[in-house]
Amino acid sequence: MSNEHNEHFYAHSLESDGNKTHWQLLSNHLRAVGKLAGNKASVFGAGRLAEVAGLLHDLGKYTLEFQKRLEGSPIHVDHATHGAIVAVERFDAIGLLLAYAIAGHHAGLANGRDTGEITSLRERLQKELPNLLPVWEAEIELPLGALEPEGFRPVGARGTFQLSFLGRMLFSCLVDADYLDTEAFYLSREKGMRTRDQAFPSLEELRSKLDDHLKRFRADSDVNQVRAEILSHVRAQAHQSPGLFSLNVPTGGGKTLASLAFALDHAIAHGLRRVIFVIPFTSIVEQNAAVFRSVLGELGEEAVLEHHSAFTGEGKRTENPESKDKLRLAMENWEAPIIVTTSVQFFESLYANRGSRCRKLHNIAKSVTILDEAQTLPIKLLFPCMATIDELALNYGTSLVLCTATQPALRVEEGFVSGLENVRELAPDPQNLQRRLERAQVHYCGLLSDDELITALSANEQVLCIVNNRRHARSLSQSIAHLDGACHLTTLMCAKHRSEALVEIRQRLKDGKPCRLISTSLVEAGVDIDFPTVFRAEAGLDSIVQAAGRCNREGKQPLEQSNVYVFAVSPDWPTPPDIEQFAGAARSVFRRYEQPLSLEAIRDYFRELYWMKGKQQLGAGVLKMIEDGRISGIPYEALAKTFRMIDSHMLPVIIPYDKYAREALDALSWVESCGGIARKLQPYLVQLPQDSFRALRQAGAIQPVQEMKFGEQFMELVNEDLYDSLYGLDWNEPSFINAEKLVI
Repeated sequence: MSNEHNEHFYAHSLESDGNKTHWQLLSNHLRAVGKLAGNKASVFGAGRLAEVAGLLHDLGKYTLEFQKRLEGSPIHVDHATHGAIVAVERFDAIGLLLAYAIAGHHAGLANGRDTGEITSLRERLQKELPNLLPVWEAEIELPLGALEPEGFRPVGARGTFQLSFLGRMLFSCLVDADYLDTEAFYLSREKGMRTRDQAFPSLEELRSKLDDHLKRFRADSDVNQVRAEILSHVRAQAHQSPGLFSLNVPTGGGKTLASLAFALDHAIAHGLRRVIFVIPFTSIVEQNAAVFRSVLGELGEEAVLEHHSAFTGEGKRTENPESKDKLRLAMENWEAPIIVTTSVQFFESLYANRGSRCRKLHNIAKSVTILDEAQTLPIKLLFPCMATIDELALNYGTSLVLCTATQPALRVEEGFVSGLENVRELAPDPQNLQRRLERAQVHYCGLLSDDELITALSANEQVLCIVNNRRHARSLSQSIAHLDGACHLTTLMCAKHRSEALVEIRQRLKDGKPCRLISTSLVEAGVDIDFPTVFRAEAGLDSIVQAAGRCNREGKQPLEQSNVYVFAVSPDWPTPPDIEQFAGAARSVFRRYEQPLSLEAIRDYFRELYWMKGKQQLGAGVLKMIEDGRISGIPYEALAKTFRMIDSHMLPVIIPYDKYAREALDALSWVESCGGIARKLQPYLVQLPQDSFRALRQAGAIQPVQEMKFGEQFMELVNEDLYDSLYGLDWNEPSFINAEKLVI
């Protein structure tokens, strides 16, 4: 073949079309990706920058070697680096920022100078490449003039961080545009479809459905009257200009629906595009997503996207990035009007370097993002999380709401170094709200042995006991199994199992029957249960507040009959080190305050905790990695490896719990795409530490489903004797037990 005189250059091929009649022209692909990426970035004023990235991203396909690759040559061709080189040559410093995205649009964002798993950008820009044919300049017209983003507000001390953040957002726009145009080409040529159907209900339609639901709410109790007042007041604040907000409402005050109503009102008032709920725990993601679907009526199913990480395949690299296989690995790009996701998914993606995780990031711009249970922001990464929150509000038109009953002391006026400023409170008089919604008394009762604890549980017919790890919870549950109404909740039970258990628990409580529940902390975030008495193992003050929110939740009992007892656990069940630090700060508050759950006490608790930790333990080192003042040294890959919210990576095991789980597992043998099946299997997962997972794998207790097709993406529990109808997954191999000691 002699492509030197060939009038056509191609971006993508079709195996079934040897004559190239329907292959995608390279110029068409580059222009389409440039336009798409530019449109996406225009939301935050960087449309021209992203357009250039799109026009240059596949420039290296204007080589004889790459065109031969499309015709079947087995030789790999680097087709991304040429575009990165041109970006630097034509656009100087801002071109260098584009070069990261262009060079990394398949492999991922590299470090500027230091090679990791990915070759550094500096080395990429110096490597020998196939000859770039000059015909590209006749086919692709680059924009002239300045490319700097419009309205960008730099903050002197954070300059390089802000540029690194902009680079990742441009990368997001480029990767998403590239996926979408490639997908559209293959859908058109192979299935006769123009594009995939992604029509969603409007925010106005969703608000109308929510209003219909809220009209049925009745303020028929003191607690419901307060909830109605909170809802009305919060919605009245929606006209305020976009930026940073807090919603400081006691547990049980109706934060979930109040925040949804505010988010829809605020988004509609200011032309924002979607609502993103960021929630600390997967189990609560599933629960809140179900609530939102319910209150939004028939529009709920198509409007709410639930995205966490169980079956994403994130971090995997595609062997042949030019094949349509890359489409099967494409992650959701968060174009739905309501996203419900985890804190891990949200924040780790904002520091990620792989296209699969970054693809969605540009859709956070001009959104309303609710950070639910904001006190759970990871202490060890607090500084970089704060910097991200501030930057999204400052330069990306995002309104963020710190939503919690225990507001962490993160503001400048509260003494937090580099804290948040201009945070506006949405709730009506939080201090007064707390007094009005006080429904339980909290007592610190010191050390309780398991025998003493079991005696106390026996003496109370309806009682909740929360401990800090799963094996302790199981041990206590087995010790009270002979008592009427003994129940158990743990994340060793799959979500479907837990849901069924909660239905029974709520019914027993409603009917006044004995109900003695032993649980891990999973019941503390968003689980709507109401006990007259609660025992809570020592933990952080925020956890104790959450536990207290399960006591007399509906305010139907006198205050003096509603008690929360905080106790130190037996030495046989050592408190995990991180929880022990939180518990120590909480003990200090108990010693100094008569009202240990007052807003003043909570602020004092967080200030003491942050002081105990110090800047380095709050994640200052992550930001220090970026602050060398040079675009050429942004350590994207190193940041992605360092910013890990969970130290011990958890892996999912599918429990064939009922016929629906088995039907979904059977369907994997014949479906072409596993996305829908993966969603059906979400309620049947148990997440395990890596060591425990490997022990079960080695023992043959778990095995991959359809391994030839999906690899180890779907791991099923095949030894069903290991799953107990009361306690969930149980495994007596020593490495499993050791790992479990640290898991709540």
